[in-house]
Amino acid sequence: MGILSWIIVGLLAGWLAGMVMGSGYGLVGDIILGIIGGVVGGFLAGALFGVPNAVNGINPLSIAIAFAGAVILIAITRLVARPSRV
Repeated sequence: MGILSWIIVGLLAGWLAGMVMGSGYGLVGDIILGIIGGVVGGFLAGALFGVPNAVNGINPLSIAIAFAGAVILIAITRLVARPSRV
């Protein structure tokens, strides 16, 4: 999959995850989370469900897997980067 496809899938998945999770990372942050989420989601789909090449182009399955990975990534970043209560 070309870099442009990764960016488009990352944009869509990151934007959707930001809408669902209310991330507030901005457009660039959502794109980055979507791209990294695509990698995380693709890895998890391959490791847990045996799906080869889970994120392989601009299609609904790739966007859904990247979205799931971005949601997982947002949840992890929220757990790690909690503001301190003083």
